[in-house]
Amino acid sequence: MAWIVLFIAGILEIGWAVGLKYTDGFTRLWPSVATVSAMVLSMALLALAVRTLPLGTAYAVWTGIGTMGTALVGIWLFGEPGSFARVFCVLLIAGGIVGLKLVTPH
Repeated sequence: MAWIVLFIAGILEIGWAVGLKYTDGFTRLWPSVATVSAMVLSMALLALAVRTLPLGTAYAVWTGIGTMGTALVGIWLFGEPGSFARVFCVLLIAGGIVGLKLVTPH
């Protein structure tokens, strides 16, 4: 269950990171409310996950999901460069996440 909670926390991290683009420096009310809400919920779920999972593993997976997802959304939604090298590096992050999941006993 902690892994599912952590995965949802990572998805919310992608949401708030992308949401920052829409807040326009926190000058737009509703995008700012949605972004801050995603931040709070993401952190709360991370805190819940680390009750069971090792902190270093959970934090690395959480940030990895956020980093990987945000980079891919940037390519897809904002037209950021999607070069082979960039996508390969994102895949390396994914490999690290899978590796941490496999070597963590919970």
